[in-house]
Amino acid sequence: MSKQKKKPVDYSGFSLRRLNEPRFSHVKLLGSWIFYFIMYFITENLIPREACHVIHCALDDMIPFNEFFLIFYVGWYALVFGALAYTFFYDVPKFRKLQIFILVTQVIAMTCYVLYPSRQDMRPEVFERENVLTALMAFIYSFDTSTGICPSLHVGYSLGILSVALKDRDLGAGWKALLSFVVLMICLAVCFVKQHSALDVFWALPMCLVAEIITYGKDYWLPRLKSGAVRKQIV
Repeated sequence: MSKQKKKPVDYSGFSLRRLNEPRFSHVKLLGSWIFYFIMYFITENLIPREACHVIHCALDDMIPFNEFFLIFYVGWYALVFGALAYTFFYDVPKFRKLQIFILVTQVIAMTCYVLYPSRQDMRPEVFERENVLTALMAFIYSFDTSTGICPSLHVGYSLGILSVALKDRDLGAGWKALLSFVVLMICLAVCFVKQHSALDVFWALPMCLVAEIITYGKDYWLPRLKSGAVRKQIV
């Protein structure tokens, strides 16, 4: 939680006709999800599995399937929804940054999925244990295909949320540490539940670097780089 309680954003009087007003213009950023779901449908249903390149590396063979990581894998959905909802209703500037970061990762990932279709063949055919988590994992496997995986948007969105949180001066150190742990576990979870190759996680890093530069380059990193250069000159 933040160090001080924030007042909710006032959306009274909102209508679609007022989207171009500065007060409500950030709402248009939610339109990126329309793009995402259209592209998700295309990549999941119109690109045949046979046309996808198999993504695999030696590290994948060293990572065993572990259904307990499903808790973090599924928790990712709550994290994304919660982060967007909280910033949308309580911190519009951070909502803009987060949504722009997500939009950049969506464009990069979907472009990769179309130009270089990818898949993985690591899902277990039979679970070693039968429990609630493996039953839920089997259910997820039934509708979430193993195509369109590299780079991982699970990792991309998570790092975007972490980036926004770590720059928040109102967020306590304890909550930042907790969020860092959760994001780390999500990045590991995508491999341990065999939804992604370790390569998908690796290639998500440069994707996030591009998103970070586009989102924060001018108003966050550039001023700090300039101030650092000035201090060196003074010394």
